[in-house]
Formats: sequence, structure tokens, C-alpha cells
Amino acid sequence: METGFTKWIIVVTVVLCCLLELIDTSIVNVALTQMMGNLSATQQEVSWVVASYGIANVIVIPMTGFLAEQFGRRNYYFVSVVIFTLASIACGQSTNIWELVAFRFIQGIGGGALMATSQAILIDTFPPKQLPLGQALFGMGVIIGPTIGPTLGGYIVDNYDWPWIFYVNVPVGILASIFTILFIRDPERIRNAIPRPLREIDWAGIFLLILGVGSLQLVLEQGETEDWFESLYINIFTALAAIGILGFIWRELTAKQPIVDLRVLGKSRNLAVGAFLSFILGFGLFASVFVFPIFTQRILGFTAAQTGLLLLPGALASGFMMPLIGRMLQAGVPQKYMIPTGFTIFFFFTFWMSKVISPTAGESDFFWPLMVRGVGLGLIFLPITTMSLAGLQGKDAGQAAGLTGMIRQLGGSFGVAIVGTILERSIQSNRVNMLPNISLYNPETVQRIQAFTQNFISRGFSAEQARQQAYAALEGILMKQVSIITYGQIFSMLGFFFLACLPLVLLIKRARGGEKIDLNAAH
Repeated sequence: METGFTKWIIVVTVVLCCLLELIDTSIVNVALTQMMGNLSATQQEVSWVVASYGIANVIVIPMTGFLAEQFGRRNYYFVSVVIFTLASIACGQSTNIWELVAFRFIQGIGGGALMATSQAILIDTFPPKQLPLGQALFGMGVIIGPTIGPTLGGYIVDNYDWPWIFYVNVPVGILASIFTILFIRDPERIRNAIPRPLREIDWAGIFLLILGVGSLQLVLEQGETEDWFESLYINIFTALAAIGILGFIWRELTAKQPIVDLRVLGKSRNLAVGAFLSFILGFGLFASVFVFPIFTQRILGFTAAQTGLLLLPGALASGFMMPLIGRMLQAGVPQKYMIPTGFTIFFFFTFWMSKVISPTAGESDFFWPLMVRGVGLGLIFLPITTMSLAGLQGKDAGQAAGLTGMIRQLGGSFGVAIVGTILERSIQSNRVNMLPNISLYNPETVQRIQAFTQNFISRGFSAEQARQQAYAALEGILMKQVSIITYGQIFSMLGFFFLACLPLVLLIKRARGGEKIDLNAAH
């Protein structure tokens, strides 16, 4: 265990690296339009900038335990920081879209390791009694990172050029590399570990993991763009995902030295429940961050920077709650009570949002609902993490941490994919349902068209032009009203999804008094 100045240098280093990794999952979203123009890319091509990073992330995260054992955790972390930093520079220097996609994939490989290994380093930095504090600091990065990405990205795009969303990573990456070499040490178990010979490495498991999870992530990232199962391309990768995942599960359950030991799920009921709850957490965290900016920018006309600043107070509230929740866990408050409280608060947030959404909503209308969201997420993340890993030791804790990290990431991908699809299709469905109320046989509709027409004529348009403009204005009002209804439905759906998952909490096994969380191997 480290103490004093060294301890806090390590804390600052790994939390910043964790933040960078998660910020980069969302920071590019606000710069895609600018990238399309500068790199002469289509909407479909530029979507790969987001997809490639996510695919690399979700492949690497479950393998971090093995890679840290094989090469040494400090060495692996240092190389990952260097890869992430160099790839960030290369992304900013890209001259065409496919260069950028390739470098984003490499950046995702380094980033996935930062996310998973930072947790283990934090845990090793704190004595057992302060483990919840270490977890709380890690949780701050997990919750705050995806939320402030659009804020930072919006500011950079508004004031600089898109390459700077990558260049901002470089100073932190250089400092993290130096501090890693100077201050981070491997625990004794890893220092004394003997690397596996190449012939004993689970190459089949690695291949099936890349095939299955990589294909699934690709389907989730590109499904909406390709019109889902109307596309042969999506159908092929769905089949590959099914083959790869089923093959991976079979391989990891039967191999003597699996790359990801799935048998650990059978050793702890709380881990199995926690893995599913991690999926739900990822779903709610990323889906709500995805849908809110779309609403404020498309419907209310907010800038990306405005939207990001709206999200920031709630994210900070969630982050600042983490140490408090850590102290509550140390005091013996059961996770079994904290998790349903968090789920219920998140439901209240979605219910509140569905009510405040309107064409005239302003920034002040969203402040308190988003603060409630931050409190709810804070009460969910840390209890789920500590509950999942309680009672596991050594390699089992490392495997469990990698699994829950991957599942949380997949939950976020599912959330964005499902909510994005429902959003687009519900808008069309609601439009069709509202059309019967707008008819040329309806006196109110006729009066509205006549009023619009006269208004445009008074502005100098010809009678025919004014009439066409009147129809366009009426269509705009219709679509705005349809969108308001749809976004309200989306938030309600997210809330009821969280409520529906509450019974899972009944499966949580109350930890025995002496049962500790051993995260020394949680890579």
C-alpha cells in the first residue's frame, strides 16, 4: 500500500486516465459534422469513427486480467497509456476518414486497458478499510466521463478545430506515462507470476472473443445506419456474433487456462446478479446521455456546449457523492437497500423529464431533474461494483472486474442502439397517428394555413410561394409536436425499464460479516 504524496499522485494519474478513456467515447459525437466536411466523408463513413473505438474497447476489457498477468500490470498500463497517447496524436493528424477510423481503433485498444486496469491500481493504493474510497474515486470517472464528453467536445469544436478533441489527451498521457514508471508498482502476486508459454495461451478463446463481441458491438453501432435486419451486412455480422459468443462461452467453460474464466460466475451469485445490474447501469447511463443532447439540440436549438453544460452539474453531483456512498458502505449500509433506492430515484428522474419536456422548456427546467439523475446513478454504481466482487480473491476478482466492465460497456451500446431505433421509428409512428387531426376539411387547419399564407404574403412572397411556405410551417409545427411526444415516451420507457429490473435485487445475497472484497487482481 502507498501512503502520503505517492498515494495521491497515483490516484490523480489513474482517475485522469479513466476520465480520458470515457470522455473519448462521447467527445467525438459533437464533432462528426465538422469531420465530414474536412475529410470529405459521408454520414455512414464518419459513424465508423465512433464504432471502431467502441469495438476495440469491448474486445480488450475482458482480456486485461490475462494481459496484465502475462506482461506485468505496470508494464501493460504504461504501454496502454503510450498507445492511447500516440494514437490520439495520429487521430488529429489524419488526412482521410479511414486513417482516422484505423487510429481510433488503436486508441480504443489502449483506452480499454486504461479503464479496466485503473480500478486495480486504485485498489492496490488503498488499505482494505479504505477500499470503498478507492472504488468511489474510480466511480467518479465512470459516471462523469461520458457526461462531460459532449461538454468538452462542444467547447473545442465551437472555439478550435476537430483535431484538438484528440490533442487534449496528449499532456495528460505524457504525465501519466511518467508517473506510471515512477510511482506504480506491481503487487507481489503479479511480480512473482510466471508468464504462460505462447503455446499455452488460449488463442482459440481470444479469436472467438474478438469474433463474437467485436461483431456484436459492430451490429449495435451500425445497425440503425444500415436499417438493421433489412441489411445483408448486418445479418452476416449478427450470425458471426452468435457463432462467436456461443463458441467463446463453450471454449472458456472447458479450457484449462481460459483467457476469460467464465466459471467465476458460478462461484458467486452476487457476481451473476451484479453482471446483469451492470448491464442495466450501462444501458441507463449511456442511453440517457445519448437521448438528452439530441432533444435539446434538434428541438430546442441549444448548442453542443450549452447541452454539455446542462449535463455537467448532475455528473459532478454523482461524482461527489461517491466518497459519501463509500463511507456508507464502510459503515455497513447494505448494497441490497442502496441499489433499489438508486433505481427508484432514476425512475423519478425519467418521470420528471417526461413531464418537463416541451417546446418552451429552458435550461432551468432541466437542472433539478438532471441533479436527481446524478444522485440515482451514484447510488447504483458503487454498490453494484462492491457487491459483485465481494468474497472473490486473486485471479477470480480480476476476471470478475473485467467481465462486469465489458458487460457495462455492452449495456451502454445496447442502450444507445435500442433507444436510437425506437426514437426514429416512434417519431414516424406518432406522425402517422397525428395526421388525421390535420385535414383540409378541418376548419382549424384551414384557418391556420390561411393565417400562415397571409403572413408570408405580407413578407413579399407570391400567393403560390406563400401557400407552399404555409404548408412547410404547418409540417414543422407537426414534427415538433411529434418529437415532444416521442422524447417524453422515451424517458418514460427508460424509467419503467429500471423499475421492471428491481425484482433482481431480491436475488442479492447478504455478505457475511467477514467477507472482504479482494481487488488486488482486478485488472
